[in-house]
Amino acid sequence: MALDLLMFPALIACILLGFPVAFSIAGVAILFAALGWLTGAMDISLLGALGQRIFGVVTNDVLIAIPLFVLMGIVLEKSRIAENLLETMGQLFGRVRGGLGVSVVLVGALLAASTGIVGATVIAMGMIALPTMLKNRYDPRLASGLVCTAGTLGQIIPPSTLLIILSDVMSNAYQQAQFTQGKFSVETISVGQLFAAALVPGLTMVGIYIAYVMARAWLRPGDAPAIEISGSPPTRTAVLGAVIPPVLLIVAVLGAILGGIATPTEAASVGAIGALLMAGHQLGADRRIILFGAGSLILLAVAAGLFPVRLQRSDAELADWLQGGAYAGLVLLGTGAIVNALMKAHRSGILKPAMTQTMTVTSMIFATILTASIFSLVFVGLGGEERVEQILTAMPGGPLGALVFSMALIFVAGFFLDFVEITVILLPLIAPVLIIMGHDPMWLSVLIAINLQTSFLTPPFGFSLFYLRGAAPKEITTGQIYAGVAPFILLQILAVSVIWVLPQIATWLPGILF
Repeated sequence: MALDLLMFPALIACILLGFPVAFSIAGVAILFAALGWLTGAMDISLLGALGQRIFGVVTNDVLIAIPLFVLMGIVLEKSRIAENLLETMGQLFGRVRGGLGVSVVLVGALLAASTGIVGATVIAMGMIALPTMLKNRYDPRLASGLVCTAGTLGQIIPPSTLLIILSDVMSNAYQQAQFTQGKFSVETISVGQLFAAALVPGLTMVGIYIAYVMARAWLRPGDAPAIEISGSPPTRTAVLGAVIPPVLLIVAVLGAILGGIATPTEAASVGAIGALLMAGHQLGADRRIILFGAGSLILLAVAAGLFPVRLQRSDAELADWLQGGAYAGLVLLGTGAIVNALMKAHRSGILKPAMTQTMTVTSMIFATILTASIFSLVFVGLGGEERVEQILTAMPGGPLGALVFSMALIFVAGFFLDFVEITVILLPLIAPVLIIMGHDPMWLSVLIAINLQTSFLTPPFGFSLFYLRGAAPKEITTGQIYAGVAPFILLQILAVSVIWVLPQIATWLPGILF
């Protein structure tokens, strides 16, 4: 009796019936563990390893970055920074045929790199950009598809929660593959490496989307007409004022990670603090305090990196104490700015909703990861790991056939499962086998990441579709949203094909930096 194979249809059935995802995963796992024990297909004592697995998840340093990146994105979305960026870019490009659609893609890329949160980006653009496009006679299907797709860029352009979770899973798979091959001096995949690998492919996708919008506007002018904007174009100061804050945040976070200056968790804390300071500045806090505080923190980071001081040493001299005092003064200035920004965010009514939403999203992600540990443990206990290996090795075409089958399986699973479930349940089973077959783990990770990104757009459970349905005007129908994302799903398949044929797109940057 193939209990291991029946676990996945049972899980999909529970989700279709409306049960919460985390409870569905855990419930199916426990039910099949009991069936396996009763039929003699599973040794129930294997569940004794569950406590160690859960402890490993909750003490994983990499995953600590998730709530910080989530907070960063939500604060930027609630403080109207994203809204100002959308409005300015729309005025800048909207006079060109298809220009408003191009601005949506560019803003989606900037928000993706500064927030990494799909829901925040889709909702913000659904409430701001979508009505503007409809008012200027854009085709409702194209407008809906653009908003949904631009919002999902937050999962492939770093930093993103998908890449953080994927790096942990793929690193474990890479180590497992090396142990299987008899290599005990193993290499790993870091979050920074995967961020570097995903950056150029993410920008490649942005280019593909822009090319599609411009081509469609040229072939069918009625779908994406130029818009009439009263008044003069935005000034250079207005454009720089809207673009520079998120760009600075991107440089601070990604630069710290890719440059090896900070770990992903430390860089995420920099991003969260930076977002709070930007929000305070945007909401009208004392701008001198915010600017001096931000400058002090930047100066402290640079100075402490170049000229570290250790006052606990017995041979510390007067110059060391003076240097330490100067650093302490910079800390006080920075702390004052953070407190000022927090007070302004609290008085403006965005701090509590931001914290609540951060806890909600983080809890959902960690609950899924924890319950997926139960699911995968039971699946392995029922012999599923060996069955998956047999299926992949038996695929016609060898390693290429196994990879095609795996990518198709991930794509189909995206119709029913969220990216977190696919990442923590399915990938640990297939990734080690694919790596043993000779596929480069970094290149494989990027292909899988783009494939997982597609799960946000595929009905019936595409999260971007639900986010847009909640934020879109009433005249936009669900059918128009589904029809609008169809061409972009094909474009994402095209992006996978391009990176498949040209793996250097994914491997070039991490090869240089690491």
